Amino acid sequence: MTSRRGFIKAGGIALFGIGLGGIPGFLAEAVAHTNPLGLFKRRKIMVCIFQRGAMDGLMAVTPFTDQYLKAARPGLFMSPTVGQKTRPSIDLDGRFGLHPSMAAFEPMFREKRMAIVHGIGSPNNTRSHFDAQDFMESGTPFRKGTESGWLNRAVGLLGHDAATPFQAVSLTSSLPRSFYGDNPAVAIKDLADFNIQLKGNQTGASSASKTFEDLYDQTSSGLLKNTGKESFDAIKMLQKTDTKNYKPENGVMYPNTALGNSLKQIAQLIKMDVGMEVAFTESGGWDTHFNQGTDTGIFARNVNDLSNCMMAFWNDMAKYQDDVTVMTMTEFGRTVAQNGTGGTDHGRGSCNFILGNGVSGGVVHGLVNPLDKENLEDGRDLAVTTDFRSVFSEVADKHLGISNDKVLFPDWNGKQIGVMRAISIK
Repeated sequence: MTSRRGFIKAGGIALFGIGLGGIPGFLAEAVAHTNPLGLFKRRKIMVCIFQRGAMDGLMAVTPFTDQYLKAARPGLFMSPTVGQKTRPSIDLDGRFGLHPSMAAFEPMFREKRMAIVHGIGSPNNTRSHFDAQDFMESGTPFRKGTESGWLNRAVGLLGHDAATPFQAVSLTSSLPRSFYGDNPAVAIKDLADFNIQLKGNQTGASSASKTFEDLYDQTSSGLLKNTGKESFDAIKMLQKTDTKNYKPENGVMYPNTALGNSLKQIAQLIKMDVGMEVAFTESGGWDTHFNQGTDTGIFARNVNDLSNCMMAFWNDMAKYQDDVTVMTMTEFGRTVAQNGTGGTDHGRGSCNFILGNGVSGGVVHGLVNPLDKENLEDGRDLAVTTDFRSVFSEVADKHLGISNDKVLFPDWNGKQIGVMRAISIK
C-alpha cells in the first residue's frame, strides 16, 4: 500500500493535463486559501527528447564522402550533389550532410548554437529496443534493475529542494523510465484536461482521482504544510491559465503533431514560471525496417517533424534562450547496409542534436571512421565511439551546474567531449 508520505514526496504522480476548470474540487479548495506566490526563482532548464525506435543517424547526418556507405546503400544514400534523384542534403562541413528535411536546423548550426554528436550510443551492444531504452534512461548500461533514472538523479543533484511539483515534468501519458526515483517528477499528457492518477494505476482517470482524494482525506490537516505552499501555488497558477488559447511568441506556429503539442506545452510551463528545471518528451516512429525512403517517406517526415518542432519551440523561447538547452537521444542507430525491403535494421551508433546558446556548435563532434567492414561493429554497424553518458553528463554539468558524475552515472569513468562551452550561472 502506498504511504501518504511516499505518495506526496516520491514523485510518482502522473498529471494527465492541467487546465481551466479541471482541478478537482478538493484541490481547488486547498489552493484557494493560499496566496499567489508570484514568480519562482528563474533557473536553467534542460529539455530532453527521446526518439523512440532508433533513429538512423547515417541518414540524418550522412558522411557523404564515404564510398563504402554509398555502396552499402544503393537505394538510400544521399549527398549534397545537385542533379541526383533526390533533393540534395545540406553540406555542413565538406564531409557530413544534413538531411534536406531538417533544413530548419541549418541556421542554428551555422550560428554555432547547434552541436551534433555522431557515433553516439551505449557501450552495451543489445539491439533490443526495450533493453536499450531502459539502459539509456537508467544511465546504467550494464546494470539491469536500477531503480532510478538518470534525469531523476539529476533533479536530486540540482543543489536545492523543489519548491514546486513541476520541477521535473514529462509531457507524456505516463512517467518515463528517466524520471523514476525518489525525487519529485510528474507526467502531464495534456494541459487542457486535468486528472490525477498514481504511477502505475491503469484503472482510469476517475478512479485514480478518487484514489488521490481518498489519500488526501486520510491525511492530517498538516498536508498543506508538508507538501509546501509553493506546490499549491504552482497548481493555482495552472488553474488560472487559459492553456487552450496559448499564443506563442512572434507568431510561431507549432506543427500539429504529438511532438509539436508536447513542446508547445513545455513552452507554456516555462513561461508560467512554475519552477520547471528538467523537461522530457518523446517522438516515435523511428524503427524504419521497411520503405525508409530518402527525401520523402517515413524517415523524411520524422526528421522534418523533429526539426520543425524543435525550432518552433526555440523561437517561442526567444526571451528564455539563455536559460534553455534542448537535447535529443535515441536508443541505438541502424545498420550501415540497407536491407531487402528498402529499410535498415537495428544497429549501434547514431547521432544526436544539442540546441542552445551554451553549446559548442557548428561542429559535428565524435568519431566516424571509414565505413569499410573492418571498422564496423560486428561487421555491420556504425561503431559506438562516444558513450552517451559523456554527452549527457556534460550537458547536465555545464547547463544545470551538476558536477557529481559518480551519482549521475554510476560505473562510468569516461571523459566529456567538449559539446558545451558555457558554465551554468544560477
